[in-house]
Amino acid sequence: MTRSQDSSAVDEVVDLCSELIRIDTTNTGDPDTVTGEREAAEYVAAKLSEVGYEIEMVESGAPRRDNVFCRLPGADPSRGALLVHGHLDVVPAEPSEWSVHPFSGAVQDGYVWGRGAVDMKDMVAMTIAVARRFQREGVVPPRDIVFAFLADEEAGGAYGAHWLTRNRPDLFEGCTEAVGEVGGFSLTLAEDRRVYLIEAAEKGIAWMRLHARGKPGHGSFLHDDNAVTHVAEAVARLGNHTFPLTITDTVRQFLDRMSELTGLEFPEDDLEGSLAKLGPLSRIVGATIRDTANPTMLSAGYKANVIPSTAEAVIDCRVLPGRQEAFLREVDELIGPHVTRSWVTELPPVETEFGGPLTDAMAAALRTEDPTAETVPYMLSGGTDAKAFAELGMACFGFAPLRLPPDLDFASLFHGIDERVPVDALQFGTRVLDTFLRTC
Repeated sequence: MTRSQDSSAVDEVVDLCSELIRIDTTNTGDPDTVTGEREAAEYVAAKLSEVGYEIEMVESGAPRRDNVFCRLPGADPSRGALLVHGHLDVVPAEPSEWSVHPFSGAVQDGYVWGRGAVDMKDMVAMTIAVARRFQREGVVPPRDIVFAFLADEEAGGAYGAHWLTRNRPDLFEGCTEAVGEVGGFSLTLAEDRRVYLIEAAEKGIAWMRLHARGKPGHGSFLHDDNAVTHVAEAVARLGNHTFPLTITDTVRQFLDRMSELTGLEFPEDDLEGSLAKLGPLSRIVGATIRDTANPTMLSAGYKANVIPSTAEAVIDCRVLPGRQEAFLREVDELIGPHVTRSWVTELPPVETEFGGPLTDAMAAALRTEDPTAETVPYMLSGGTDAKAFAELGMACFGFAPLRLPPDLDFASLFHGIDERVPVDALQFGTRVLDTFLRTC
Protein backbone atom coordinates (compact mmCIF):
# COMPACT_ATOMS: atom_id res chain seq x y z
CA MET A 1 0.00 0.00 0.00
CA THR A 2 1.42 3.41 -0.93
CA ARG A 3 1.61 6.25 1.49
CA SER A 4 -1.02 8.23 -0.42
CA GLN A 5 -3.45 5.32 -0.21
CA ASP A 6 -3.10 4.92 3.57
CA SER A 7 -4.56 7.99 5.28
CA SER A 8 -5.06 6.33 8.64
CA ALA A 9 -3.20 8.99 10.65
CA VAL A 10 -5.18 11.83 9.07
CA ASP A 11 -8.41 9.88 9.50
CA GLU A 12 -7.99 9.34 13.23
CA VAL A 13 -6.41 12.60 14.39
CA VAL A 14 -9.73 14.41 14.89
CA ASP A 15 -11.09 11.62 17.10
CA LEU A 16 -7.84 11.52 19.06
CA CYS A 17 -7.96 15.26 19.68
CA SER A 18 -11.63 15.18 20.69
CA GLU A 19 -11.11 12.24 23.05
CA LEU A 20 -8.11 13.89 24.68
CA ILE A 21 -10.10 17.09 25.28
CA ARG A 22 -12.85 15.06 26.97
CA ILE A 23 -10.32 13.98 29.61
CA ASP A 24 -10.37 16.95 32.00
CA THR A 25 -6.69 17.57 32.81
CA THR A 26 -7.13 20.93 34.52
CA ASN A 27 -3.93 22.15 36.18
CA THR A 28 -4.80 24.70 38.87
CA GLY A 29 -1.20 25.01 40.02
CA ASP A 30 -2.19 23.42 43.34
CA PRO A 31 -1.05 19.76 43.43
CA ASP A 32 -4.03 18.90 45.65
CA THR A 33 -6.59 20.00 43.04
CA VAL A 34 -4.93 18.96 39.78
CA THR A 35 -7.03 16.39 37.93
CA GLY A 36 -6.87 13.95 35.06
CA GLU A 37 -3.19 13.78 34.15
CA ARG A 38 -2.94 10.06 34.99
CA GLU A 39 -6.10 9.27 33.01
CA ALA A 40 -4.73 11.15 30.00
CA ALA A 41 -1.37 9.41 30.32
CA GLU A 42 -3.10 6.03 30.47
CA TYR A 43 -5.11 6.93 27.35
CA VAL A 44 -1.92 7.86 25.44
CA ALA A 45 -0.10 4.75 26.66
CA ALA A 46 -2.96 2.52 25.53
CA LYS A 47 -3.06 4.08 22.06
CA LEU A 48 0.69 3.58 21.60
CA SER A 49 0.84 0.11 23.19
CA GLU A 50 -1.97 -1.01 20.91
CA VAL A 51 0.33 -0.73 17.87
CA GLY A 52 3.37 -2.26 19.56
CA TYR A 53 5.37 0.49 21.26
CA GLU A 54 7.19 -0.31 24.47
CA ILE A 55 5.89 2.30 26.91
CA GLU A 56 7.44 3.71 30.05
CA MET A 57 5.11 5.61 32.36
CA VAL A 58 6.83 7.79 34.96
CA GLU A 59 5.24 9.46 37.95
CA SER A 60 7.10 12.75 38.36
CA GLY A 61 7.52 13.71 41.98
CA ALA A 62 3.89 13.61 43.15
CA PRO A 63 0.99 11.13 43.03
CA ARG A 64 -0.86 10.85 39.69
CA ARG A 65 1.47 13.29 37.88
CA ASP A 66 2.22 10.80 35.11
CA ASN A 67 4.29 11.06 31.91
CA VAL A 68 4.50 8.70 28.94
CA PHE A 69 7.66 7.86 26.97
CA CYS A 70 8.48 5.63 24.03
CA ARG A 71 11.32 5.50 21.51
CA LEU A 72 11.22 4.68 17.80
CA PRO A 73 14.67 3.50 16.60
CA GLY A 74 16.05 5.26 13.55
CA ALA A 75 18.21 4.20 10.64
CA ASP A 76 21.35 5.92 11.94
CA PRO A 77 21.86 5.36 15.68
CA SER A 78 25.03 7.46 15.57
CA ARG A 79 22.94 10.58 14.97
CA GLY A 80 21.49 12.53 17.86
CA ALA A 81 17.90 11.58 18.67
CA LEU A 82 14.98 13.97 18.18
CA LEU A 83 12.63 14.59 21.12
CA VAL A 84 9.00 15.24 20.16
CA HIS A 85 7.20 16.46 23.27
CA GLY A 86 3.73 17.57 24.26
CA HIS A 87 1.99 18.29 27.56
CA LEU A 88 -1.27 16.71 28.68
CA ASP A 89 -2.45 19.32 31.21
CA VAL A 90 -4.57 22.38 30.46
CA VAL A 91 -5.45 25.62 32.24
CA PRO A 92 -8.84 25.94 33.98
CA ALA A 93 -11.98 26.84 32.05
CA GLU A 94 -15.33 28.19 33.29
CA PRO A 95 -18.11 26.37 31.39
CA SER A 96 -20.63 29.22 31.78
CA GLU A 97 -18.41 31.47 29.65
CA TRP A 98 -18.18 29.07 26.69
CA SER A 99 -20.40 28.45 23.65
CA VAL A 100 -19.82 24.71 24.12
CA HIS A 101 -18.72 22.84 27.23
CA PRO A 102 -14.92 23.22 27.44
CA PHE A 103 -14.44 19.48 28.02
CA SER A 104 -16.93 18.27 25.42
CA GLY A 105 -14.42 17.85 22.59
CA ALA A 106 -17.28 18.85 20.30
CA VAL A 107 -16.65 18.57 16.57
CA GLN A 108 -18.84 21.15 14.86
CA ASP A 109 -18.72 24.04 12.40
CA GLY A 110 -15.41 22.74 11.05
CA TYR A 111 -13.61 22.91 14.41
CA VAL A 112 -12.72 20.71 17.36
CA TRP A 113 -13.76 22.69 20.44
CA GLY A 114 -12.52 22.58 24.00
CA ARG A 115 -9.86 23.46 26.50
CA GLY A 116 -6.55 22.28 25.11
CA ALA A 117 -7.62 22.33 21.47
CA VAL A 118 -4.61 24.53 20.62
CA ASP A 119 -2.68 24.26 23.90
CA MET A 120 -1.79 21.56 23.18
CA LYS A 121 -3.91 18.48 22.68
CA ASP A 122 -3.96 19.19 18.94
CA MET A 123 -0.20 18.54 18.72
CA VAL A 124 -0.49 15.57 21.09
CA ALA A 125 -3.16 14.06 18.83
CA MET A 126 -1.07 14.67 15.70
CA THR A 127 1.96 13.09 17.33
CA ILE A 128 0.03 10.01 18.47
CA ALA A 129 -1.55 9.61 15.02
CA VAL A 130 1.80 9.76 13.23
CA ALA A 131 3.55 7.55 15.79
CA ARG A 132 0.82 4.91 15.42
CA ARG A 133 1.07 4.99 11.64
CA PHE A 134 4.86 4.64 11.70
CA GLN A 135 4.61 1.58 13.92
CA ARG A 136 1.85 -0.02 11.85
CA GLU A 137 3.78 0.48 8.61
CA GLY A 138 7.22 -0.31 9.97
CA VAL A 139 8.54 3.16 9.13
CA VAL A 140 12.19 3.65 10.13
CA PRO A 141 12.95 7.37 10.52
CA PRO A 142 16.44 8.72 9.74
CA ARG A 143 17.27 9.00 13.47
CA ASP A 144 15.86 7.83 16.79
CA ILE A 145 12.69 9.64 17.82
CA VAL A 146 11.72 9.91 21.48
CA PHE A 147 8.03 10.64 22.04
CA ALA A 148 7.22 12.28 25.38
CA PHE A 149 3.78 13.22 26.76
CA LEU A 150 4.18 15.26 29.90
CA ALA A 151 2.50 16.57 33.02
CA ASP A 152 2.41 20.02 34.66
CA GLU A 153 3.60 22.29 31.84
CA GLU A 154 0.90 24.86 32.62
CA ALA A 155 2.30 25.40 36.13
CA GLY A 156 5.96 25.57 35.10
CA GLY A 157 6.85 21.88 34.85
CA ALA A 158 8.04 21.30 38.41
CA TYR A 159 6.06 18.03 38.40
CA GLY A 160 6.77 17.36 34.74
CA ALA A 161 9.62 18.27 32.41
CA HIS A 162 11.89 19.88 35.00
CA TRP A 163 11.49 16.98 37.45
CA LEU A 164 12.19 14.51 34.65
CA THR A 165 15.31 16.21 33.31
CA ARG A 166 16.76 16.41 36.82
CA ASN A 167 15.72 12.98 38.09
CA ARG A 168 15.42 10.83 34.94
CA PRO A 169 17.83 12.24 32.34
CA ASP A 170 18.22 8.69 31.03
CA LEU A 171 14.81 9.05 29.37
CA PHE A 172 16.34 11.64 27.02
CA GLU A 173 19.52 9.73 26.27
CA GLY A 174 21.08 10.87 23.00
CA CYS A 175 18.52 13.64 22.35
CA THR A 176 20.22 16.63 20.77
CA GLU A 177 17.19 18.49 19.36
CA ALA A 178 13.57 18.88 20.41
CA VAL A 179 10.31 20.06 18.88
CA GLY A 180 7.21 21.08 20.80
CA GLU A 181 4.39 23.58 20.88
CA VAL A 182 3.58 27.13 19.71
CA GLY A 183 5.24 27.11 16.32
CA GLY A 184 4.58 26.00 12.78
CA PHE A 185 1.27 27.89 12.52
CA SER A 186 0.48 30.04 9.53
CA LEU A 187 0.03 33.75 8.99
CA THR A 188 -1.66 34.68 5.71
CA LEU A 189 0.10 37.45 3.79
CA ALA A 190 -2.02 37.35 0.66
CA GLU A 191 -4.33 34.95 -1.10
CA ASP A 192 -2.61 31.54 -1.21
CA ARG A 193 0.57 32.96 0.34
CA ARG A 194 1.45 32.13 3.94
CA VAL A 195 4.37 32.28 6.33
CA TYR A 196 4.77 29.71 9.08
CA LEU A 197 6.30 30.91 12.33
CA ILE A 198 8.85 28.59 13.94
CA GLU A 199 9.54 29.24 17.60
CA ALA A 200 13.29 29.56 18.13
CA ALA A 201 13.34 31.52 21.40
CA GLU A 202 11.35 32.12 24.58
CA LYS A 203 11.40 34.86 27.18
CA GLY A 204 12.31 33.82 30.69
CA ILE A 205 9.55 33.35 33.26
CA ALA A 206 10.17 34.94 36.65
CA TRP A 207 7.20 35.03 39.00
CA MET A 208 8.37 37.40 41.72
CA ARG A 209 6.96 37.84 45.21
CA LEU A 210 7.28 41.28 46.81
CA HIS A 211 7.22 41.47 50.58
CA ALA A 212 7.02 44.51 52.84
CA ARG A 213 7.11 44.72 56.63
CA GLY A 214 5.91 47.77 58.54
CA LYS A 215 4.61 48.87 61.91
CA PRO A 216 1.15 47.49 62.73
CA GLY A 217 -1.42 49.68 64.41
CA HIS A 218 -4.90 51.14 64.55
CA GLY A 219 -6.30 52.32 61.25
CA SER A 220 -7.37 55.68 62.68
CA PHE A 221 -3.88 56.85 63.66
CA LEU A 222 -1.34 58.73 61.58
CA HIS A 223 1.03 56.15 60.16
CA ASP A 224 4.25 56.62 58.18
CA ASP A 225 5.43 52.97 58.06
CA ASN A 226 2.54 51.12 56.40
CA ALA A 227 3.41 47.78 54.76
CA VAL A 228 0.41 48.02 52.44
CA THR A 229 1.55 51.43 51.22
CA HIS A 230 5.09 50.20 50.65
CA VAL A 231 3.93 47.26 48.53
CA ALA A 232 1.25 49.27 46.71
CA GLU A 233 3.77 51.93 45.68
CA ALA A 234 6.25 49.30 44.49
CA VAL A 235 3.53 47.52 42.52
CA ALA A 236 2.42 50.77 40.88
CA ARG A 237 5.96 51.71 39.89
CA LEU A 238 6.59 48.28 38.37
CA GLY A 239 3.22 48.09 36.64
CA ASN A 240 3.64 51.53 35.06
CA HIS A 241 7.27 51.08 34.05
CA THR A 242 8.30 50.63 30.41
CA PHE A 243 11.46 48.57 30.06
CA PRO A 244 13.88 49.52 27.27
CA LEU A 245 13.39 48.36 23.70
CA THR A 246 15.67 45.36 23.11
CA ILE A 247 15.85 43.52 19.79
CA THR A 248 17.30 40.04 20.22
CA ASP A 249 18.82 38.00 17.41
CA THR A 250 15.62 36.00 16.89
CA VAL A 251 13.39 39.08 16.79
CA ARG A 252 15.81 40.76 14.37
CA GLN A 253 15.63 37.74 12.06
CA PHE A 254 11.84 37.83 12.27
CA LEU A 255 11.64 41.53 11.41
CA ASP A 256 14.15 41.27 8.57
CA ARG A 257 12.43 38.25 7.05
CA MET A 258 8.97 39.79 7.33
CA SER A 259 10.26 42.94 5.65
CA GLU A 260 11.55 40.83 2.75
CA LEU A 261 8.25 38.98 2.40
CA THR A 262 5.82 41.86 2.87
CA GLY A 263 7.68 45.04 1.99
CA LEU A 264 6.72 46.46 5.40
CA GLU A 265 9.25 48.43 7.38
CA PHE A 266 9.79 48.08 11.12
CA PRO A 267 11.71 51.21 12.23
CA GLU A 268 12.96 51.09 15.81
CA ASP A 269 11.64 54.57 16.58
CA ASP A 270 8.08 53.34 15.94
CA LEU A 271 8.37 49.60 16.32
CA GLU A 272 5.13 49.09 18.27
CA GLY A 273 3.21 51.09 15.70
CA SER A 274 4.68 49.25 12.73
CA LEU A 275 4.09 45.84 14.35
CA ALA A 276 0.37 46.67 14.49
CA LYS A 277 0.33 46.11 10.72
CA LEU A 278 0.71 42.40 11.45
CA GLY A 279 -2.78 42.24 12.98
CA PRO A 280 -3.44 39.85 15.90
CA LEU A 281 0.10 38.51 15.63
CA SER A 282 1.36 41.89 16.83
CA ARG A 283 0.33 40.97 20.40
CA ILE A 284 2.71 38.01 20.39
CA VAL A 285 5.60 39.82 18.71
CA GLY A 286 5.04 43.08 20.58
CA ALA A 287 5.58 41.30 23.88
CA THR A 288 9.05 40.15 22.77
CA ILE A 289 10.72 43.51 22.26
CA ARG A 290 10.80 44.50 25.92
CA ASP A 291 10.91 42.88 29.33
CA THR A 292 7.59 43.02 31.17
CA ALA A 293 6.59 43.02 34.85
CA ASN A 294 2.85 42.74 35.35
CA PRO A 295 1.31 42.73 38.85
CA THR A 296 -1.10 39.82 39.23
CA MET A 297 -1.74 39.24 42.97
CA LEU A 298 -2.02 41.31 46.18
CA SER A 299 -2.35 40.11 49.76
CA ALA A 300 -2.51 42.11 53.01
CA GLY A 301 -4.54 42.68 56.13
CA TYR A 302 -7.39 40.96 57.93
CA LYS A 303 -9.62 43.79 59.22
CA ALA A 304 -10.67 47.20 57.93
CA ASN A 305 -9.40 49.16 60.92
CA VAL A 306 -6.12 47.30 61.53
CA ILE A 307 -2.90 48.26 59.77
CA PRO A 308 -1.14 44.92 59.11
CA SER A 309 2.54 44.30 59.75
CA THR A 310 3.11 42.65 56.37
CA ALA A 311 1.89 42.91 52.78
CA GLU A 312 2.73 40.92 49.68
CA ALA A 313 2.29 41.03 45.91
CA VAL A 314 3.14 38.74 43.02
CA ILE A 315 4.54 40.09 39.75
CA ASP A 316 4.62 38.08 36.51
CA CYS A 317 7.97 39.00 34.96
CA ARG A 318 9.01 37.95 31.45
CA VAL A 319 12.66 38.58 30.64
CA LEU A 320 14.44 38.63 27.28
CA PRO A 321 17.57 36.57 26.60
CA GLY A 322 20.65 38.43 27.79
CA ARG A 323 18.65 40.88 29.90
CA GLN A 324 18.50 39.09 33.26
CA GLU A 325 21.09 41.17 35.17
CA ALA A 326 19.93 44.50 33.74
CA PHE A 327 16.30 43.59 34.44
CA LEU A 328 17.01 42.88 38.11
CA ARG A 329 18.89 46.17 38.50
CA GLU A 330 15.86 48.05 37.17
CA VAL A 331 13.48 46.09 39.38
CA ASP A 332 15.51 46.79 42.52
CA GLU A 333 15.53 50.51 41.75
CA LEU A 334 11.78 50.51 41.21
CA ILE A 335 10.68 48.57 44.28
CA GLY A 336 12.68 50.76 46.67
CA PRO A 337 14.27 50.14 50.06
CA HIS A 338 11.15 49.07 52.00
CA VAL A 339 10.33 46.05 49.80
CA THR A 340 12.20 42.78 49.34
CA ARG A 341 11.78 40.29 46.52
CA SER A 342 11.97 36.52 46.12
CA TRP A 343 11.17 34.08 43.35
CA VAL A 344 8.05 31.93 43.17
CA THR A 345 9.25 30.53 39.84
CA GLU A 346 12.41 31.38 37.93
CA LEU A 347 12.93 29.81 34.52
CA PRO A 348 15.58 31.26 32.21
CA PRO A 349 15.12 32.53 28.65
CA VAL A 350 15.87 30.16 25.77
CA GLU A 351 17.25 31.07 22.35
CA THR A 352 18.28 28.61 19.64
CA GLU A 353 20.10 29.51 16.44
CA PHE A 354 17.65 29.21 13.57
CA GLY A 355 18.84 27.30 10.52
CA GLY A 356 20.40 23.99 9.62
CA PRO A 357 19.08 20.56 8.64
CA LEU A 358 16.23 20.42 11.17
CA THR A 359 14.61 23.72 10.22
CA ASP A 360 15.26 22.90 6.55
CA ALA A 361 13.27 19.68 7.08
CA MET A 362 10.44 21.70 8.66
CA ALA A 363 10.31 24.04 5.67
CA ALA A 364 10.40 21.19 3.16
CA ALA A 365 7.63 19.30 4.99
CA LEU A 366 5.41 22.39 4.99
CA ARG A 367 5.99 22.92 1.27
CA THR A 368 4.78 19.40 0.49
CA GLU A 369 1.33 20.56 1.63
CA ASP A 370 1.57 24.30 0.95
CA PRO A 371 3.97 24.91 -1.97
CA THR A 372 4.33 28.64 -1.28
CA ALA A 373 5.09 28.20 2.43
CA GLU A 374 7.84 30.36 3.90
CA THR A 375 9.28 29.76 7.37
CA VAL A 376 10.21 32.57 9.74
CA PRO A 377 11.74 32.30 13.23
CA TYR A 378 10.09 34.11 16.11
CA MET A 379 10.28 34.45 19.89
CA LEU A 380 7.48 33.30 22.21
CA SER A 381 6.55 35.73 24.97
CA GLY A 382 5.43 32.84 27.18
CA GLY A 383 7.24 29.66 28.06
CA THR A 384 7.14 25.93 27.32
CA ASP A 385 8.80 22.73 28.46
CA ALA A 386 11.66 23.63 26.11
CA LYS A 387 13.20 25.47 29.07
CA ALA A 388 13.80 22.12 30.78
CA PHE A 389 15.17 20.39 27.70
CA ALA A 390 17.53 23.28 26.93
CA GLU A 391 19.15 22.54 30.30
CA LEU A 392 20.20 19.17 28.83
CA GLY A 393 21.82 20.92 25.87
CA MET A 394 19.07 20.31 23.31
CA ALA A 395 18.37 22.80 20.53
CA CYS A 396 14.65 23.49 20.99
CA PHE A 397 12.03 24.62 18.49
CA GLY A 398 8.27 25.08 18.45
CA PHE A 399 6.79 23.18 15.52
CA ALA A 400 3.14 22.14 15.79
CA PRO A 401 2.15 22.75 12.15
CA LEU A 402 -1.28 24.24 11.41
CA ARG A 403 -2.57 26.01 8.30
CA LEU A 404 -5.06 28.48 9.74
CA PRO A 405 -7.91 30.49 8.22
CA PRO A 406 -6.80 34.07 7.46
CA ASP A 407 -9.43 35.59 9.76
CA LEU A 408 -8.83 33.37 12.80
CA ASP A 409 -7.39 35.26 15.79
CA PHE A 410 -5.16 32.36 16.78
CA ALA A 411 -3.30 34.16 19.58
CA SER A 412 -6.54 34.82 21.48
CA LEU A 413 -7.36 31.10 21.63
CA PHE A 414 -4.45 30.25 23.95
CA HIS A 415 -6.02 30.03 27.43
CA GLY A 416 -9.03 31.82 25.92
CA ILE A 417 -12.77 31.26 25.86
CA ASP A 418 -14.08 29.03 23.04
CA GLU A 419 -10.64 27.56 22.34
CA ARG A 420 -10.84 25.52 19.14
CA VAL A 421 -8.76 24.18 16.28
CA PRO A 422 -9.89 23.83 12.65
CA VAL A 423 -10.44 20.23 11.56
CA ASP A 424 -8.63 20.79 8.27
CA ALA A 425 -5.70 22.40 10.13
CA LEU A 426 -5.38 19.27 12.28
CA GLN A 427 -5.36 17.09 9.19
CA PHE A 428 -2.87 19.39 7.44
CA GLY A 429 -0.60 19.33 10.49
CA THR A 430 -0.70 15.55 10.68
CA ARG A 431 0.43 15.23 7.06
CA VAL A 432 3.22 17.77 7.60
CA LEU A 433 4.39 16.14 10.83
CA ASP A 434 4.41 12.75 9.11
CA THR A 435 6.66 14.07 6.32
CA PHE A 436 8.89 15.95 8.77
CA LEU A 437 9.55 12.92 10.99
CA ARG A 438 10.34 10.79 7.94
CA THR A 439 13.01 13.27 6.83
CA CYS A 440 14.34 14.86 10.03
